[in-house]
Amino acid sequence: MRLQVAAGGPAALKVVAAAEFAAAPVRLCWTPPAEQPLSPLCSPWVPSLQLDSGAVLFSPNAICQYLFLAGGQEPTDLTNQWLEWEATELQPVVAAALYAQLVHGKKGLEAAGHLGKLLAYIEQSLSGRGTAYLAGDTQSVADVVVWGALFPVLQDEASLSNELQALRTWFQTMTLSEACRKAADSVLMPKGLLEFKSYLQKQPPPCLAVERATSNEPEEEEASERALTEEEIRAAADAWARGAAALPKPWCPQKPVLPVEGMRNVLITSALPYVNNVPHLGNIIGCVLSADTFARYCRLRNWNTLYVCGTDEYGTATETKAVEEGLTPREICDKYNAIHADIYRWFHISFDYFGRTTTPHQTTIAQDIFQRLLARGFLLQDTVEQLQCEGCQRFLADRFVEGICPFCGYEEARGDQCDKCGKLINAVELKRPQCKLCRGVPVVKPTQHLFLDLPKLEEQLEPWLEHSWSSGDWTANARYITRSWIRDGLKPRCITRDLKWGTPVPLDGFRDKVFYVWFDAPIGYLSITANYTDQWEKWWKNPQQVELYNFMAKDNVPFHSVIFPCSLLGADDNYTLVNHLIATEYLNYEDGKFSKSRGVGVFGDMAKDTGIPADIWRFYLLYLRPEGQDSAFSWSDLMLKNNSELLNNLGNFINRAGMFVCKFFGGVVPDMVLTADDKRLLARVTLELRQYHQLLEKVRIRDALRCILSISRHGNQYIQVNEPWKRIKGNEEDRQRAGTVTGVAVNMASLLAVMVQPYMPSVSLAIQGQLCIPPECFVLSHIFTCTLPPGHRVGTVSPLFQKLENDQIEALRKRFGGGQAKPTPPASAPVPAPASGPVVAPGDPQLIQELTEQVAKQGNHVRQLKANKAEKAEIDAEVAKLLELKKQLALAEGKSPEVLVPKGKRKK
Repeated sequence: MRLQVAAGGPAALKVVAAAEFAAAPVRLCWTPPAEQPLSPLCSPWVPSLQLDSGAVLFSPNAICQYLFLAGGQEPTDLTNQWLEWEATELQPVVAAALYAQLVHGKKGLEAAGHLGKLLAYIEQSLSGRGTAYLAGDTQSVADVVVWGALFPVLQDEASLSNELQALRTWFQTMTLSEACRKAADSVLMPKGLLEFKSYLQKQPPPCLAVERATSNEPEEEEASERALTEEEIRAAADAWARGAAALPKPWCPQKPVLPVEGMRNVLITSALPYVNNVPHLGNIIGCVLSADTFARYCRLRNWNTLYVCGTDEYGTATETKAVEEGLTPREICDKYNAIHADIYRWFHISFDYFGRTTTPHQTTIAQDIFQRLLARGFLLQDTVEQLQCEGCQRFLADRFVEGICPFCGYEEARGDQCDKCGKLINAVELKRPQCKLCRGVPVVKPTQHLFLDLPKLEEQLEPWLEHSWSSGDWTANARYITRSWIRDGLKPRCITRDLKWGTPVPLDGFRDKVFYVWFDAPIGYLSITANYTDQWEKWWKNPQQVELYNFMAKDNVPFHSVIFPCSLLGADDNYTLVNHLIATEYLNYEDGKFSKSRGVGVFGDMAKDTGIPADIWRFYLLYLRPEGQDSAFSWSDLMLKNNSELLNNLGNFINRAGMFVCKFFGGVVPDMVLTADDKRLLARVTLELRQYHQLLEKVRIRDALRCILSISRHGNQYIQVNEPWKRIKGNEEDRQRAGTVTGVAVNMASLLAVMVQPYMPSVSLAIQGQLCIPPECFVLSHIFTCTLPPGHRVGTVSPLFQKLENDQIEALRKRFGGGQAKPTPPASAPVPAPASGPVVAPGDPQLIQELTEQVAKQGNHVRQLKANKAEKAEIDAEVAKLLELKKQLALAEGKSPEVLVPKGKRKK
């Protein structure tokens, strides 16, 4: 292989370093940039690699990947993601930074204002994963490519902020490595850099169109900060003046919901949760909560929407759970289906139908698809070697075998897939396999099984995928994972298992077997819909009229993007296939993983016992939704986001807007005379509203939430600048200004009530009730209009959110940090209850919840009295009640209550 590079060209840095790292057999040729490149598609400064076959690679990233492959390092989904991120997001910013440095003479980070966001993304990835390198604990092609892009701009890690500690360490380690040092010394020669500078001076400056980096932290949308045009301001003022009449009428679908000719018909599914597990917060955000948020948004857009889900109930996991609990599989399914349904009900998940897979419809539809595949020649028979546990006297399902991954060496790989490298595994390939039930060593036994002939279906799958990718919205990880399956070549996939609890196989010779869960389970979407309506085929055999959105975590992608579509394509019955596949990364818990057995993390059945309302959980999970990379739940961050974003930002603005109407204008929205500043605010809000729509239409749920918080920040700033509480005491002009500011603010609050509904439905309903927003205004459009006109009467306004205290959060962190499955009594003797109150038993969750609610209610009452300037004696009496309730709550939580005194009377 011949690698041709030009000294001074920054793109050469990564390929030379890659050649050194991979120890690839290449002949390095240094050529002046004016020399004719190997390919006419190469620019003079872009390196090229001529393969022994005569083919030429001229993409630097493709060259790096090929060199690592030649050196024996296989790419992974994660390295592919980094390479694409570097090419699409980092490279444009680095190119602009180099231009600013070499042409304009700027230095370091001053050269690129956007680079800081991308560096923060790398920092978060390194610190979040806890690995030394971008894709794991060893250097990979991703590290070389990203380092090669950054080094010409940064040169020295001293340019990096002290807050970027993980990035500094990584950058320094890479820079000091022998391969990178050699590459930098040979490529970035002074003469070559001068020639490259001369070349750049003749080029137009790079044009940036940078999207925000993925992170857990809010970022201001640049569109909202740019200068507004006169046309935008005029259009916003015109839309405002048209009032509620400009809004579309809310759509009320028939029951059952069926596709409607001429409407946008949206079918939404979330991955079916295993019935034998209680879902934790990561399960909830990865599937049902994300899908619910989007479904609620769709309904507010007047799209005809059906959202279905249910429990996945067949398989060995259910059989084993039944043995553990001394119940039949059916009894286990009934028990846990009810648990799941109760959890999702508490989280306000708005399923149109929540069903299950253990139904006659499931058997009928699954067997029909099987028969159609069989008739069309897409099934194979083969003898396979399967692990059998002689101690348990049963063939072991894949998930009940554990061992060492044959690909990456991970020691806790399952028998079907490795959670670390993501590769699919046949259980017999595991090194040192163990039965997860008895820890015995299973033996290999032959058995006959049926296979889905995926290679034969590939010629149908690939064109369908290309069409779905080009016309639909698939998350980046869903595309990567699917591409890796296709790239590695499809293999026949077993669809039967030697079990009793499952959909029976309707074929002689196999009637003692059942369908494998990953052939059977996705068909549950169809059968659950069939249990909802006997006209289910109008949704599932209607690709011309129906858009299908699948929501899941990334580990479920191959089954929804390859195996299930192949089953439906092979069945050839005009099935509706997925148009938009939305996959999240993983949500971790603090510094580790959720574990029910170890009592680590919050599970769905525990969240309601924390005293924190469901909408706060919804908000925080959606705020840190792992859209681009893994994220982690943090108690401290939950408290911070609740107290800053909800209490001090969103809640503060809506409460102030409503209270001003009540306090200054007798509960009636005043007349408004808009100034130029008011109209600019309307245009700002309109920009945020349109950005909100653009993001949610692309199912960027987390980013769209930032638009809501940005609008409330604009509102708080608007109130602070205009000070209506002062102007109301002034002359007629001042009082009129106070009325205008109050009227605009309360209408912003009305808009926020609708925008927040997909995220926090109970909070939305509370705002609707407090402001008496007409039901016909509860619809989303792209304009911000006056929905609460002068003369509209609001109701009683009260705070929407409560502050989370540090001691409360620390108690919850301790409670869910391990061992809460078996609570132990406190070592110290219980503190006696005060004589004036009832005897309080520490540790009673129901009592804690009741007292927490009473404290919140009494606190609201006290605040209301103070806001209404009540008599001091009345306030003091209610404060005393509040303090007594707080004492009882402290006792119930097993704490020693402090001597609580009203504010302003603390001893010094």
